[in-house]
Amino acid sequence: MNTSAMTAHRRSHWRKSSHSVGEGQCVEVGAAGGRVRLRESDDPGTVLTTVPVVLAAFVRSAKAGAFDA
Repeated sequence: MNTSAMTAHRRSHWRKSSHSVGEGQCVEVGAAGGRVRLRESDDPGTVLTTVPVVLAAFVRSAKAGAFDA
């Protein structure tokens, strides 16, 4: 992770998903510098970074069943 990414990662205010049930399988989301960051609460060092429009498109597709097996 480069220095600017590390700084933004630390500045993010992380929020846990309301769908998390507290069994260590929680998704957290944070935002900083116009980017959205996602991480798993049991592995906070690994962070997926994207922009809001891409995350919104992914969520819409998931809700529509595009990734259902």
